[in-house]
Amino acid sequence: MRRAFSLLPVLWLTCSAWAQLPNQPGSFRFAVIGDSGTGGRSQYEVGARLADMQKKFPFQTVVMLGDNIYGGQTPKDFQKKFEWPYVGLLNSGVKFYASLGNHDSDAQQSYKLFNMGRRRYYSFTPQEGVHFFALDSNRVDQAQLAWLEEELAKSGGDWKIVYMHHPLYSSGGRHGSSLALRKALEPLLVKYGVAMALAGHDHFYERITPQMGICHFVIGGSAKVRVGDCLGSELTAKSFDRDNSFALMEINGDTLHFQAISRTGKVVDEGSFQRPPVPERVTSTASKAAR
Repeated sequence: MRRAFSLLPVLWLTCSAWAQLPNQPGSFRFAVIGDSGTGGRSQYEVGARLADMQKKFPFQTVVMLGDNIYGGQTPKDFQKKFEWPYVGLLNSGVKFYASLGNHDSDAQQSYKLFNMGRRRYYSFTPQEGVHFFALDSNRVDQAQLAWLEEELAKSGGDWKIVYMHHPLYSSGGRHGSSLALRKALEPLLVKYGVAMALAGHDHFYERITPQMGICHFVIGGSAKVRVGDCLGSELTAKSFDRDNSFALMEINGDTLHFQAISRTGKVVDEGSFQRPPVPERVTSTASKAAR
């Protein structure tokens, strides 16, 4: 039986103009939020905006890019910083899939509504042909790399989407790109035809021009925003650091459509890209070692 949530009155914002994604029957729709767990006004406003848009663009999946709960992480904190801000989505049966950020407790792995299955890193397939891989970018050890390679190798020609907290590419002045993480992960993402990598950590929105055939997004402003922190570079395709934001995405066949939307409902970036070609059949290093 679906769990019902209630809360103190939510701030419902008036809708500004918003052009829906293709919203085609049979497509897979999802939302992306990052650095979201403050329990503050901005988080509640973003949550209300998402719930309103979900009525028109009926996504049933939200991926969370870490820093899901700032500060205290008691049951009351989970209510104030997650259950109450997203009450509209939770009551509509939307499922959230979290990854761990540097402000998150490992105990979040056991929180039922984050759907982590008591694991630091995990994968899930919400619809046939779409495969998500949630990573723990705080500790990318050999065990996690071996697991990721095995999972990527098994996913075949699916849409492969990796998400984590720390970005491989970012123009943030406060944090910026995680070069060590890029060195560890990028070869695997390229080898197995990953289409997109999502990350937070920097408190703004940034879309990077495709790197090694992979589309990278920083979506870290869903409750906090660091105004003016996206310095931009030759790799920046589009950025927004003036207000809170989130993203809506839709996979329709071989095309992924995306929109980045501000707290007030303004579309600040949009576009689409094609799924990369299916790589020639490769065997994971871990599989070879097991022979």
